[in-house]
Amino acid sequence: MEKITAEALHRRIRIATLVVFILSMVMFVRLFQLSIIEGKTYKLLAENNRQRILFVEPERGIIYDRNGIPLVKNEPYFVAAVTAEEINEEELPAMAGFLGISPEEIKEKLKNRKSQIEPVVIKEGLSFEEVARLEARQSDFPYISILTTIIRRYPYGTVGAHLIGYLGRITETQWNSLKSEGIPPDAFLGQWGVEKIYDSVLRGKFGKKIVEVDALGHEIRMLGEIPPQRGQDIHLSIDINVQKAMEEAYAGRRGAFVALRPETGEVLALGSLPSFDPNKFARGAAPDYWNKLLEDEGHPLLNRAFQSQYPPGSVYKIVTAIAGLEEGIIKPTTTFHCSGGIPFGNRFFRCWKKEGHGTVDLKRAIIESCDVYFYEVGKRVGIDRIAEYARRLGLGDISGINLVREKRGVVPSSEWKLKSMGQPWYPGETLNASIGQGYVSVTPAQLARIIATIANGGYLKTFSLLKSDHAEFIHQQAIVTSPPKNHSPSNNIKPVEISDPEDNNGSVKVNISQQTLNFIKEALIGVVNEPGGTGGAARLQGILVGGKTGTAQVISRAIETHKLPEKFRDHAWFVAFAPADRPEIAMAVFVEHGGHGGSVAAPIARIGIEKYLGHTGNEKTKNKGTIDSEGD
Repeated sequence: MEKITAEALHRRIRIATLVVFILSMVMFVRLFQLSIIEGKTYKLLAENNRQRILFVEPERGIIYDRNGIPLVKNEPYFVAAVTAEEINEEELPAMAGFLGISPEEIKEKLKNRKSQIEPVVIKEGLSFEEVARLEARQSDFPYISILTTIIRRYPYGTVGAHLIGYLGRITETQWNSLKSEGIPPDAFLGQWGVEKIYDSVLRGKFGKKIVEVDALGHEIRMLGEIPPQRGQDIHLSIDINVQKAMEEAYAGRRGAFVALRPETGEVLALGSLPSFDPNKFARGAAPDYWNKLLEDEGHPLLNRAFQSQYPPGSVYKIVTAIAGLEEGIIKPTTTFHCSGGIPFGNRFFRCWKKEGHGTVDLKRAIIESCDVYFYEVGKRVGIDRIAEYARRLGLGDISGINLVREKRGVVPSSEWKLKSMGQPWYPGETLNASIGQGYVSVTPAQLARIIATIANGGYLKTFSLLKSDHAEFIHQQAIVTSPPKNHSPSNNIKPVEISDPEDNNGSVKVNISQQTLNFIKEALIGVVNEPGGTGGAARLQGILVGGKTGTAQVISRAIETHKLPEKFRDHAWFVAFAPADRPEIAMAVFVEHGGHGGSVAAPIARIGIEKYLGHTGNEKTKNKGTIDSEGD
């Protein structure tokens, strides 16, 4: 056996001593790191092992219509959540099978959790039977808790959905900006419509519960609590019975309508069809339903009242008439002869009535919607002056309602065409524009605003979604969504000209004489109530209605509308106000590819007017009106 010299033994002892010293230093450094440097972190983790901070959802405020009818409900909603820090993966299949979901779903939700403190919801919408089964098997699945929250229900379903809106799970961007306000990472906020605009008022304030739990996450005792604060109720300006009646009157057709109180600008009804069911979004829309909406050719998520632009057809003759009167080009007594059309340049511009209207003055031209009369007025007034009065009446501009990103439409002028197309304006284009065809495009909301302005004596109102006696209270508390950036005025659109900007109720007085407005109003009453008027289908017994029909061509055609494929058929318009002596309601009704405004859109308006005025104590009518003319 080899002998170890004293020198070798000492060397080995020194090496062993050095190794022990190094190991001791490593352990000391690690101990220092754990106890001093990371001590606070591990102390917090230890506290979290025995404490949980649970958010308590407040009851969301109720949305009522103007008559106090609730448009939404709050109902209890049960979810299964994991409250333990970790779950043994071997137990996942049993737990997933019991809940009727896949283990992969649970893993994904645990992986994507936004907070290490909050329970992770792994299944939503538990039935009472599922809750009972979970409670009975609590000992088998001790790491699962049943949490009770609130779900939003919309009893009217698709009716008024574009206005009322829906809730959706908070996005990452929203949570980053709202978490300082005590909003949990899995909260549901208003994501559309009134639910979004007034979310800060409706949602209230979340409460908190600090509870002590055991190693399995079971609650032992409450250590502290901040109770939630219920959201505020709001009262909308809409009448849900009018809304429902008008939507049903569309009978499956596409279109939009906007009804207003002319004196205040309050929105009484606002529809876009086809619609969608906000109940499907209450706790997040299923992918198949969302894809169905996106693929639907009817575009149910599009708010046609503010986001679709169409030629206004003969409704635009109101603008042409006002321009002619205000510029002194014509008088109410000015006559033109209509024989069915007029030649201009190398074209023949037809009237909708092939045999012509004969010699008519301005009032009869409006009542019977004579195209030739307005061709003649348009030639004399010119496109730029027509455009000026269109802008005075709010066309080419937005209402600023903040409900959606509004479209401005197009008010054509020589300047507009040169800037947008790089081409000069041709005289023949003025004839088309003078009857609301060609380049002219508007939204239903814009035409509703025009007819309300005529009805109230010349005040261009700001739209309001809240009942007038409730609006000031809510606006003091709400953080109302600012208009999107694309709502800033366009460089090529002039502002609305006004003469009296200090009117009350958020309105401006348009720079149009009272004499002209009164004449137009009288002519519009004739459209509905005099023989030969194109709006006879809106006539009501005991209620004097004024209005104007419009039939906007989609394509140039030489065959009758009903023989064309639907996508090429004319659009139907009708604008109306009632009662004529003191208007309480004004509206625009649009039926996409509906045909004649007088026979298709006017009856829908009649139904809305009758329903609303019936609610305010006016005599209900049995006379459904007649169609004196199948024209515009």
